[in-house]
Amino acid sequence: MPSAKDRLSGEERRLAAAYAPGLLFDRNEPFYPVRFGVTVLREDGASPSFPRRLKVSRPDVAAVVEYAIYYDYDIQHLYDLEHVWVYIGSNGEVADVEASFHGKYLKGLLRGRTNLSNTRTSLYVQPGKHALSPLPEVFELLPGFAACTQEAAGADGLIYGDCFRGLLASDEATDQKVRRYLQTCRFTPSGVYRIWEYAHRDDLFVSWNELFAEIPVRVRKELERL
Repeated sequence: MPSAKDRLSGEERRLAAAYAPGLLFDRNEPFYPVRFGVTVLREDGASPSFPRRLKVSRPDVAAVVEYAIYYDYDIQHLYDLEHVWVYIGSNGEVADVEASFHGKYLKGLLRGRTNLSNTRTSLYVQPGKHALSPLPEVFELLPGFAACTQEAAGADGLIYGDCFRGLLASDEATDQKVRRYLQTCRFTPSGVYRIWEYAHRDDLFVSWNELFAEIPVRVRKELERL
């Protein structure tokens, strides 16, 4: 279990809630985040949960809040980890935003910062897959956008990040179990997106170390349940 020093400080928790991005989900979305693993970086360094380095030593940046957003399920697999990075300026303003998109990341602010309200950026969540974009039209340009929520539901079984190798493992029987379940979750995106309110939910925000410890436990419990 993570020690007390691994938990979010009061200031980190305040920043996490204040800058939490506004997430817009399709009306028919079956899966929502179960935890946000938060890391606040005040100097250049590697992300603890995504393969990239974060540059904080910029004239317009005082800190970066990384949100590692964990879902028990993507419509195609068990385990899903998405990310948002909010760059905070020296006066507390939002200097920049980036968001994960199928293993890469996109800029999160539109030209003119029209999707920013005070300290909260609005981002759309791809139905079922949970990639993030300030423009929902991007999702429909992806090959397999429709198939992934229908006949391809559950296609990938159990997946997990490299950091969980040795802690999690899969085989064909496990993958089949996940596929059977996710086939029962098939849906058709409505194209209508609604904001999901969560910034007030203190229980959702933990440190990355706490989330790292929790994820294997959650995965095993889901496999027992299926």
